Amino acid sequence: MIQTGAEMRDPIHGYIHLTDVEINIIDTPIFQRLRRIRQLAGAHLTYPGAQHSRFEHMVGCCHLAGLVSRTLKSITTFNENDSQELRLAALLHDVGHGPFSHIFEEVLVEKKGNTHEHMTQKIIMQTEISDILERHGHECSEMSKLSVALSETKPQYVNDAVGGGLSVDSMDYLLRDSYFTGVEYGKVDVHRLIESLEVVEDKLALDQAALYAFEALAIARYEMFRAVYFHRSVRAGEVMLIRAMKLADEELGLSDTDDIGKYLELTDESVLLSLIRLESRGNKDLTLARNLAIQYRDRKLMKCVFERLVQGKDRVFEHVFIHEKIRDQMASEIAKSAGVDPESIYIDVSATPSVPYTSKRQSLSSVTLVSKTFEGKTYESRSIEEFPLLKEITGFMDILRIYSQPEHRSRVEKAVKDFFDREDLITNKKSF
Repeated sequence: MIQTGAEMRDPIHGYIHLTDVEINIIDTPIFQRLRRIRQLAGAHLTYPGAQHSRFEHMVGCCHLAGLVSRTLKSITTFNENDSQELRLAALLHDVGHGPFSHIFEEVLVEKKGNTHEHMTQKIIMQTEISDILERHGHECSEMSKLSVALSETKPQYVNDAVGGGLSVDSMDYLLRDSYFTGVEYGKVDVHRLIESLEVVEDKLALDQAALYAFEALAIARYEMFRAVYFHRSVRAGEVMLIRAMKLADEELGLSDTDDIGKYLELTDESVLLSLIRLESRGNKDLTLARNLAIQYRDRKLMKCVFERLVQGKDRVFEHVFIHEKIRDQMASEIAKSAGVDPESIYIDVSATPSVPYTSKRQSLSSVTLVSKTFEGKTYESRSIEEFPLLKEITGFMDILRIYSQPEHRSRVEKAVKDFFDREDLITNKKSF
């Protein structure tokens, strides 16, 4: 059994017991920085209780990984070292997040083509975390891959536990985010899921008797995206931050990922303060970035004048709205019709699979169920569409919203209505 060196009280999981190597990592400035990065970026402006950080989420994932390890030990050759490495991977899986979590990532992807997974691997390999891992007998290169569910040496089910549809990541964030936002959707029986895990052909599977718990997880995720993550006011604040960071990136060097030390100095408050303190020197972009940051701080949010939810298998957004050039052209036409500056029109496309991702970043299409009889175990892989509850939400959840400054709301709203009355791009897949 893994020897623990300390314990931490968590509002979601109760007492979390930590090993020496985990404590050594948690005590680094690199990990402590995560206390200053909110889990849900700007959601606290709509859900005041959503002040929780990446720090407690990652500790929570480490705890759940320990519970998964206990199950795996009972059904595979999983040993104590495997268990410790799974816990460490869960503990480190988000260490590469920048300020405002996934919001900053939208900037990073556009500017550098990098994701938080890329930064996670880089930080594990190039900082003192590497020394800690090696000192405790863990190969840092392998741990950097396992932390983003891309290990090539571990069985696939280990990657699945870190980042798949039955991952400790999704289990923790659903419980934690629903608790701190105060909504009821994310309450999932994760203990039932964990204790019902099976391994089939080196992949995570599930006991047939726990299917209802898996359905509850998938539906909870869907409802959390609709009610919290893609909430129109939450996204209003976030698109303002995204625009501000993009406009000020060259001045502030926010997307400079070559300098790890500089990257690790970035937190929610440090970046927001840097944006507010911008000296525009007559630069229109910097002036707008500063104004947006101040409006965000004071909760003077953009107003949503149009919203369309498209759910299903037909990814119409890939044909039209996924292209920034098309969105810019649309904003220009609407602004011209409304008689406002195009910079005051914000087009937001929020898109995600309606069901969880696999560890290979694909939409989950099937689940392997294990049935137990007196003769032994049998299993079958079943399509998500075979389950009535999941069939209804299978596909993608795409939301198109158009925001404007409050003072232009009525004019922009009319211009948007005229625009879509003239040509319904979503239904007909027409382009400009």
